[in-house]
Amino acid sequence: MLEITQKEVIDALDTASHLIRSNLKDFTYHCQNHSSVNNVYPRCENNQWTCGFWPGEVFLAYVYTQDEVFLKTSHILVDSFLHRIENKVEVDHHDMGFLYSPSCVSVYGATGSLKAKTAAILASDQLLTRFQEKGNFLQAWGKMGEVENYRFIIDCLMNLPLLYWATEETGDETYRTIARKHTATCLSYSFRSDGSTFHTFFMDPNTGNPVRGETCQGYAADSSWARGQAWGVYGLALSYRYTKDPACIMQFEKAANYYLSRLPEDLIPYWDLIFVEGEEPRDSSSASIVACGFLEMAPFLDGEKSAYYTAWAKKMMKSLYDSYRVKDHALSNGLVLHGTYSKKSPFNTCTPEGVDECVSWGDYFFMEALMRLNGTWKSFW
Repeated sequence: MLEITQKEVIDALDTASHLIRSNLKDFTYHCQNHSSVNNVYPRCENNQWTCGFWPGEVFLAYVYTQDEVFLKTSHILVDSFLHRIENKVEVDHHDMGFLYSPSCVSVYGATGSLKAKTAAILASDQLLTRFQEKGNFLQAWGKMGEVENYRFIIDCLMNLPLLYWATEETGDETYRTIARKHTATCLSYSFRSDGSTFHTFFMDPNTGNPVRGETCQGYAADSSWARGQAWGVYGLALSYRYTKDPACIMQFEKAANYYLSRLPEDLIPYWDLIFVEGEEPRDSSSASIVACGFLEMAPFLDGEKSAYYTAWAKKMMKSLYDSYRVKDHALSNGLVLHGTYSKKSPFNTCTPEGVDECVSWGDYFFMEALMRLNGTWKSFW
């Protein structure tokens, strides 16, 4: 598989920025649904866990183009996110990082917006309310302490950078301490010995001891959901940046190599890594997430390993560039086709939706990976 060239990176960024600009009329005062319907995103209110990814795209389009129309839209979206957290609109879950890092930490870092900073700090405080002392983890969702919801999921590694940022901004070590405790728990239980991941892991609410790994969105409890594996790969890279814990690098390499071992010929995974061929739907979003994770970790690795993971990131992005990205707004108002949000299996509890569609985080991380390859990336994770 060839690697994406710098010319192709620029072409993809130009096309993506044009598509994002075309969507401003629909998604400035509304949010983008988590996934498309027949490749077209409907509008939604700012009440989904995924609503932060579209603002992230808009902000990256501003960084790339320096077109003030994108910055103006970013500030309008910040107002919406400040309203959401102040009024506690669907925020009783762990996804504050997914919501507020791309939408508000990004804008604050670039402009010093006090609204954006306030919203992100409030979101950090909200995330702390999910912490369970017995077990040392951030409970993913559901009423706090309920046996059936006394669990964390692999995704949460991606929410922790918001807490590290909050400590840096406020000087309050509580945020960082909670983030490190959750990371340690995740390292202990979310990863199997072969580097594959459990999507969700249950803990005992009375003792805080580990109970069992399960799935919610993967094929089965003993398989590895592709997007969950991707969250694990990228989340470990971010955790290492903040903690410099060698255990994060060791687990990153195992998780990354397991992911790579389960890819089909074009390097874009099926929705669960139990599948390596056949007619099951792909999940293009996982490829973009892993590419970002590889590029995030590469500077912390020795020369040979750094080059190895960078090359894999470029190969995956080449496949997305050639065969999965949207090139014409008439085809879709998204950026990347063939993502999977929620695929039903005989062994999970999913509501099937967003299968073989564009998904908002897939579009966002595709844009982020391109910005990293273009050398214009400044992290807000």
